[in-house]
Amino acid sequence: MARMIFPNLPVSDVGKATAFYTGLGFAKDPRFSNEQCSAITVADNITVMLLEKGMYEGFLGEGGTAHLNSSAKEVLNCLSCDSREEVDDLVARAEAAGGSVYLPPQEQMPGMYGASIADPDGHVWELLWMSPEAVEAVGEQNAGQA
Repeated sequence: MARMIFPNLPVSDVGKATAFYTGLGFAKDPRFSNEQCSAITVADNITVMLLEKGMYEGFLGEGGTAHLNSSAKEVLNCLSCDSREEVDDLVARAEAAGGSVYLPPQEQMPGMYGASIADPDGHVWELLWMSPEAVEAVGEQNAGQA
């Protein structure tokens, strides 16, 4: 079985959060969704679990709390994109679906174009496209340091 990743995100409103992620073009998997959670399929091996705050806190150790809409960020999820245009498209979709631009689109380094969006609960997603030349250059640079 292929390894999979399931980021679990606390949300204040499951319906609103689901509308945001489906607005980005991702699909809700009804098999693992109910009134308290939505399973959002991003790719064959990535499913984002949107969990109502109380349900999310049930998975935490004693005293653990969910931090919604906090300026503090513990995790930045990064999603690869197939092109600069896909980065721009996802930024536009995020705004249309009730999210916001966390960092505007920009060329961060030669051949690396990205932006960051925030969902309605403040969870940040980096969107990144790298040209094949940039990938090769980074690989060569890191190989020289190994």
